[in-house]
Amino acid sequence: MKILITEEFLVRSIQDEFQFRYPHLKLVFFRQPHGPHEGSPTSERVHPDTPIDKIRDFHCAAWIEIGENTTAAELEYNFAHQLGLSVQVFRKSGSVWLQTTDTDDRTLGELEKLGSYEAPLSDIPDEDLNEQA
Repeated sequence: MKILITEEFLVRSIQDEFQFRYPHLKLVFFRQPHGPHEGSPTSERVHPDTPIDKIRDFHCAAWIEIGENTTAAELEYNFAHQLGLSVQVFRKSGSVWLQTTDTDDRTLGELEKLGSYEAPLSDIPDEDLNEQA
């Protein structure tokens, strides 16, 4: 999948398109850049209704390639170097969203699979094991 990103876009429109393809992953935009395997502070998070033109360093349109074999680090790098946008890939873990700092080298396909995994509920016995006979 390729997304053409122009100055008219809102952050939300990119996030929605990405999450439609990868429901257990999300893109979060930040005001300051970060390096591979580094996290971004919550205080730098960009509101989803922010126009791209307000937060990017480069004033140009670009196609961003987003594929199953693209790593989180590659995707973040492409946003930074093609558009001057700082993004983090997040992965769902249960009911929590985690920055993929430790898993930046994994592909979006692998991260989506990890995020979709739900641990099975442990079998609960029908009888109370603490009950005295």
